[in-house]
Formats: sequence, structure tokens, C-alpha cells
Amino acid sequence: MAYVVTDACRGCRYTECVTVCPVECFHLDEQMTYIDPENCIDCGGCAPICPVGAIHPSWQMPVGKGEWVEINRLRAAETPVIAAKIPPLPGADEQARRLAS
Repeated sequence: MAYVVTDACRGCRYTECVTVCPVECFHLDEQMTYIDPENCIDCGGCAPICPVGAIHPSWQMPVGKGEWVEINRLRAAETPVIAAKIPPLPGADEQARRLAS
């Protein structure tokens, strides 16, 4: 089991989650982060710190988000590890406000 980043991260790419991960299981592309399920230790530290609520345990995925388990697995294999916080994408705060409403 692992935690999973869903599409709520797309366009925001806040990386607070990376700062609390003890095993560097986060990967990054141009639009969002992904969690490598092979390295995630299910500590759960990333989920509550995500400002847009994009991270969920794979065993409790929101309705309609189940495909993100496989997307994370595939994209983590194709993208580099991120081990330090970087600035969010331009417009991330506006996107976060839209997601919250």
C-alpha cells in the first residue's frame, strides 16, 4: 500500500509534501508530483500537509480517483525524484482557491 497524489495537484505543484517525506518517494514533472509506491512507507505525513488535499491513501481513494494509483506508479518510474521544496507553479494559489470552493 502507498499514498497517492491525485489530479488536484496538477497545475499547483506545491511541494510541502516533499519536506515531510522520510524516504524521498516523490517524483516531479512539469505539472505535478507523484508518489513511487515501491518506496512509500505509508507514514501518512504528506496527506495532511498538502494545501490542496491531493494526497490520499491508496486504500481510501475518493470516488472516481482510483486510476491515480496506477498513474502514480507509471509516472514515478518516468520522472526524477524531488527531495527539496521548490516554488509552486504560477497561478497555484488561484487554483487552490478554486479547488477549495
